Amino acid sequence: MICSECGLVVGDRVIDVGSEWRTFSNDKATKDPSRVGDTQNPLLSDGDLSTMIGKGTGAASFDEFGNSKYQNRRTMSSSDRAMMNAFKEITNMADRINLPRNIVDRTNNLFKQVYEQKSLKGRSNDAIASACLYIACRQEGVPRTFKEICAVSRISKKEIGRCFKLILKALETSVDLITTGDFMSRFCSNLGLPKQVQMAATHIARKAVELDLVPGRSPISVAAAAIYMASQASADKRTQKEIGDIAGVADVTIRQSYRLIYPRAPDLFPADFKFDTPVDKLPQL
Repeated sequence: MICSECGLVVGDRVIDVGSEWRTFSNDKATKDPSRVGDTQNPLLSDGDLSTMIGKGTGAASFDEFGNSKYQNRRTMSSSDRAMMNAFKEITNMADRINLPRNIVDRTNNLFKQVYEQKSLKGRSNDAIASACLYIACRQEGVPRTFKEICAVSRISKKEIGRCFKLILKALETSVDLITTGDFMSRFCSNLGLPKQVQMAATHIARKAVELDLVPGRSPISVAAAAIYMASQASADKRTQKEIGDIAGVADVTIRQSYRLIYPRAPDLFPADFKFDTPVDKLPQL
């Protein structure tokens, strides 16, 4: 590499770190310029290292019967094949709900531990993978609901719930309890609600729990009811069905939780909330 102005030799050995576009295979028909094996996977036995032998072209490559002397004898074990299929399924599920790579890695590790312990015999690998993804999301602080996991898998909510409990027991691990705040920002964002409504809904849900207004109610249904109340008091109103579709809860569930917090509505809103609809004008359902 020479400077075009002064002639200075900037570098005499320049290494191109870009992709190779030239094929090194003896088989001219192939268009794959790759000359390396698969990437190493530490979760598989022997790291899944491989070497593939290309097709022979010269006389030295064949025996007297015309059979190739050098053949690819690498075969994947049944356990590795099962884990590879599960890892692909986990990646596909994570991609469909936009989960980051660190959650995929944690899910893969959880699945490997469960699979090697053989503590969930009789359960399908897809069900175990779905439950592992649910656990990984909770452990990483970005929980997803069972219905969200069901939507991207082929497994029922009941089966995922069973595997979830069995995995926690088998691995002797635990997950943090979910709260209304874990879902609030995502639900409000998907509903297109402004920051003020989100903050009000978060405050309403937190106060409802502190005042013990919603005993026995799931955090998701409480969050949905709080969003409904906050949106109805603002200019950006949302219906029960719109909120239910996003939160994955039925309209009747939202109504039941809303009725529990409605009598204390004046005590639940933050002091600086700007009402578009006064508290006494909120729907009574």
